[in-house]
Amino acid sequence: FPNQYTEEEARKLGLVGWVKNTSQGTVTGQVQGPEDKVNAMKSWLSKVGSPSSRIDRTNFSNEKEISKLDFSGFSTRY
Repeated sequence: FPNQYTEEEARKLGLVGWVKNTSQGTVTGQVQGPEDKVNAMKSWLSKVGSPSSRIDRTNFSNEKEISKLDFSGFSTRY
């Protein structure tokens, strides 16, 4: 399942949040953590991704500073 690679990458970076495949064949999710780690994850999502994925474009939105994390880990949602 492709999202396991995203989960692994996020955990490696110490990020929390979630990822989900949409019915349109895209992936959506939320990532939280230190800004430099989030930027590293955004770079990975834009350039690398999971082995079977094809990245046409990435769109990051709703970025903001938070005082505490909303998640305790990183998971795949269904």
